[in-house]
Amino acid sequence: MTSLLHISDLHSAYQKQSILQGLDLQLQAGELCALLGPSGCGKTTLLRCIAGFQPITAGDIRLAGKSLRPQAAAERGIGFVFQDYALFPHLTVSENICYGLNKKSATETKKRLQELLSLIELEHYAQRYPHELSGGQQQRIALARALAPEPKLLLLDEPFSNLDTELRKSLSLSVRDILKKAGLTAILVTHDQSEAFAFGDKVGILNNGQLEQLATPFTLYHQPISRFVAEFIGQGQLIDATAAEDNTGVLSTGFGDIPHQLTLSTGKHRLLSRPDDWKIGPQGLPVTIIAKQFIGTQTLYQVENASQQSLSLSVPSHLDIELGHQVNISPVFDHIITFQD
Repeated sequence: MTSLLHISDLHSAYQKQSILQGLDLQLQAGELCALLGPSGCGKTTLLRCIAGFQPITAGDIRLAGKSLRPQAAAERGIGFVFQDYALFPHLTVSENICYGLNKKSATETKKRLQELLSLIELEHYAQRYPHELSGGQQQRIALARALAPEPKLLLLDEPFSNLDTELRKSLSLSVRDILKKAGLTAILVTHDQSEAFAFGDKVGILNNGQLEQLATPFTLYHQPISRFVAEFIGQGQLIDATAAEDNTGVLSTGFGDIPHQLTLSTGKHRLLSRPDDWKIGPQGLPVTIIAKQFIGTQTLYQVENASQQSLSLSVPSHLDIELGHQVNISPVFDHIITFQD
């Protein structure tokens, strides 16, 4: 199957500082992709290169089989939703949405406007001005304006970052639904993992200008291919583990023995531990609570063993344990991910 978007060996620099370094990415038509990574890893630069706002120094970007390198930004057929929405304050909702439809007839423009107002469920706000709308409504207007010219690809650069947490969650799902109904391919840049997982069919992890892994949220969480992805996604941490010489199917750690069914080389490994890989109970290894974070349905605890090694574990929030208290923990790993030390 031919990819709608095919990026190969992409390089880009800003003021002689390399930002993207040999990045490859492919998306099929209708796929929604979210990009995650630490600040400065190249997420927004990648969007700007695709859109034509940032020059590339090597590599190629192909959209629907055609190279974008010789094309100016306005000729690429790509929509862009900015972080600050960039709505025109002196124009009504209808005028903002129709701003890029000057090549269509009045009849075609009116039809497209009604389609988009219905899609974003703001039919009764056509004559309002941006300052009369909530942040979430403004975001949907910005989305409709980007969709109006029927782009082949839509790019969204942290469009929910100015909204409160609950609205961000609901709006990311709403935007996903809108884009799926429109059958559009899109890339979202975000710093929020839950937002990325809610939005993307695939999620890409960038690090130092390269794409570490592009996969479904489930695969990223359960099958990370690098140490960076393992620790970056889902509050993962790597703990010391040792595989016995007789290959007994047990990894020895500072928090107890972890059974496994893998074929592991003898010696030291780094075991991926996530907060849901451990449970508190009447039996197990005694540890001390050294930090806690209430996060709604769960409480995230940091615990420390007698050797002052620490790890995180999550428990239902109705279990409230004070700092300094000792509890027993035991492993409940569904699968084992290790990296050779």
